[in-house]
Amino acid sequence: MQLEAATQQRIEQIINSQRVVLFMKGTPQMPQCGFSAQTAGALDSLIGDGYASFNVLEDPDIREGIKVFGNWPTIPQLYVEGELIGGCDIIMEMLNAGELHALFGLEAPDRTPPEIEITPAAAEKIQGFMAEHPGQYLHFKIGSDWDAQFNLGPSSGTEIEAKAGDLTVLMDLSSAQRARGAKIDWVKTMQGEGLKLDLPGAPPPVKEMTPETMSERLKSGDGLVLIDTRSEADRTNLPLAHARILDADLMAELKDADRGTPLVFACNIGQSSRAVAEHYRKEGFTEVYNLAGGVSGIQNP
Repeated sequence: MQLEAATQQRIEQIINSQRVVLFMKGTPQMPQCGFSAQTAGALDSLIGDGYASFNVLEDPDIREGIKVFGNWPTIPQLYVEGELIGGCDIIMEMLNAGELHALFGLEAPDRTPPEIEITPAAAEKIQGFMAEHPGQYLHFKIGSDWDAQFNLGPSSGTEIEAKAGDLTVLMDLSSAQRARGAKIDWVKTMQGEGLKLDLPGAPPPVKEMTPETMSERLKSGDGLVLIDTRSEADRTNLPLAHARILDADLMAELKDADRGTPLVFACNIGQSSRAVAEHYRKEGFTEVYNLAGGVSGIQNP
């Protein structure tokens, strides 16, 4: 594919618009693929909003053109001072090795291995699984949404090694920071058996808030933000007083908001809003609520 002159000029303008530019699928607030989410998350953790992003899904010419421009076949792509740094795998390796910190003039990251506990029951199960896959390393990953998982695979050499009894656990830099104080156990329940993870650093779970409590807190002026997640038609049919609409402006505002801001999310019956509330809990907000029963069961406060 030959890059048209007009497309090349547009790409050069985008790259030169800011020192750090990320071409990705979606936006940092709402990434549309896991690789873009990881890369944007790495940049967010280091330089916050100190970079520009371009959503290639909104422009097919740029989406295909950027692959030709840098001779790089995949998205995302990170440019720093006009130079292509690489895609997701390279960025994550640079993050874990401290090279990304150096690139942005930041102090070297803390690579102190976290203290984690793996109970004998859990260790026995993990070791049994590893015995079936000789030569593989045990990896423990905790994503920015605090979803955690173990897997087996090769070592890149940049991981942080943590010891738990006879087990050596490899983690990337971000996972190691989130894993501090983690306890991994093997439990049996009515639903079956499996690993149970306790992550002390994880944000508190989403709680239910009654309409009465919501009304009292809104009247008290303690900073509670009521957020309506419903469609425009539902909001017109059954208005919710004092609520803010979860639109692009509010999402952008919440991205930079104080993580201690209390939030309560509402939908018609209290189901879909819980998923939205869970998203913002994973974004680090420490006081997140779901309106019990939804808007249908209340009178406007």
